[in-house]
Amino acid sequence: MITLDSSALIAITNADDPDHSAVTTALLSEREPWFIPQGILAEVAFMLEKLGADVLDRFLQDVEDGPYTLEDSRGDIPRVRALAYRYRDLSLDFSDAAVIACAERNDGRVLSVDRRHFQGVAREGKITLVPELG
Repeated sequence: MITLDSSALIAITNADDPDHSAVTTALLSEREPWFIPQGILAEVAFMLEKLGADVLDRFLQDVEDGPYTLEDSRGDIPRVRALAYRYRDLSLDFSDAAVIACAERNDGRVLSVDRRHFQGVAREGKITLVPELG
């Protein structure tokens, strides 16, 4: 099981993304469920809309039918707040904190190509980043 962040979902959905192949391979090597925190849906939809309405529709169809599991993250708000405060020097935003909180509840694995905010948390053993990038 793994939690996906926005960068991974964009790469998986967009075949022209330079990370598409690596991220898709990494995802397919993970057992389901593949978690998407509700807190990142607006961010993902906003980015996918820029690629076209059909791209957004295909993504939403995947969320509706599977293989993704949409995580209700309302209970994560206290942890999101604590993460944002603890890692304020990294400018950890709401979406990334929501991904981390979800991952902590679900095996600690995060699929992401955006290492900027996640690496500091990963160094402290809170989460594991996938795929491992050189």
